[in-house]
Amino acid sequence: MRLQKFMADAGIASRRKCEEYIAEGRVKVNGHPVKVGDKMDPNRDVLHVDDERIYIQKNQQMYYLALYKPRGYVTTASDELGRKTVMELVADIPARLYPVGRLDKDSEGLLLMTNDGAFAQAVTHPSGGISKLYRVTVQPRADEAQILKLSSGVVLDDGTKTMPCAINVVTDEPGRTVMEMTLKEGKNREIRRMCEAVGLEVIRLKRNAEGVVKLGMLQPGKYRELTKAEVNGLRAAAAKGRAQTRSAALQSKAAARRPRGPVGGNKAAAGKKHK
Repeated sequence: MRLQKFMADAGIASRRKCEEYIAEGRVKVNGHPVKVGDKMDPNRDVLHVDDERIYIQKNQQMYYLALYKPRGYVTTASDELGRKTVMELVADIPARLYPVGRLDKDSEGLLLMTNDGAFAQAVTHPSGGISKLYRVTVQPRADEAQILKLSSGVVLDDGTKTMPCAINVVTDEPGRTVMEMTLKEGKNREIRRMCEAVGLEVIRLKRNAEGVVKLGMLQPGKYRELTKAEVNGLRAAAAKGRAQTRSAALQSKAAARRPRGPVGGNKAAAGKKHK
């Protein structure tokens, strides 16, 4: 079994996050450093992450939670600076949970939590494209040109361009604008960086929905279990996104293989014309 899959199944983090842990040198098998892609035998090998031995429980219960992350909490399992983490808010769950995706320290709202590595991988993978709804308050007041730029996609500070997104203005008044933004990407601090790119400062950011899961009346610091329909809905949305991504990739390859310019009969026709 590939090491990152075993780690995800053990509830350490999503598969992509586990790959980061391995690349950072935080993982050892039988006391030896490992690299991404290495394999291990769960029945014989001993795994340590950050010097803590990891055990996997067979037939363990899977948890799928919707948490209202308050501002001031970091979305990590632990924090070397001693800041409050979202793990403190689900400490009563008898399983090793981890966040599905992220919300930065100054943001709030819906955060999914689970111990199902395959589920987390499907939901967070870029090809999944699950939509996320945010309520964003910016200052100063956003004008029409700025909103158009945000919705069309802007170039961030690292040179990458964001995908187009849907924007609905909720409140527009002197000094500030409140808008709802629907994104399918998950770049680090993406909305804040998008707004900075067009001269706006985010003063409040709240995630209200992710796919079929809504924050609803959930209060800050509280959580609820997802319904079976919500879990299945997220899985279905992720599968649909992957299928669309694969289809687009195949169409792009097919287009790249098509010959360009005049061929065959066109050349012959051109020859007759010159005669």
